Amino acid sequence: MPFTQISLKKGKSLEYRSALMEQVYLAMRESIAIPEDDRFATITELDGGNFNNSGDYAGIERSDDVVFIQITLNAGRSVEKKKALYAHIAKRLEASPGVRPEDIVISLVEVAMEDWSLGNGVAQYA
Repeated sequence: MPFTQISLKKGKSLEYRSALMEQVYLAMRESIAIPEDDRFATITELDGGNFNNSGDYAGIERSDDVVFIQITLNAGRSVEKKKALYAHIAKRLEASPGVRPEDIVISLVEVAMEDWSLGNGVAQYA
């Protein structure tokens, strides 16, 4: 049950934002085998004054169209699976909605199964 949080600068269309969520979901289905219809995601749009892309940190030249993706998910996936996820996300977002791979910053936050409540105040996976 991943939970995806996407942050970007204000001004993109609903279609663009919807494509971001859909393509990240499909990349997770392909690379880390999340369940079908496991779609928990939010998008936060930020004003320019509330946004910093660190320019060319790590030798990668980012534009103002950078997209920050943070995925909270169950711990335990291999480094190879994580690398495959990053690659799938970059490939899919480049195809639709047209995000430059240089403008995709991904962070994974791993949690234990008991760290989820999907509603009703119950730890469904514990």
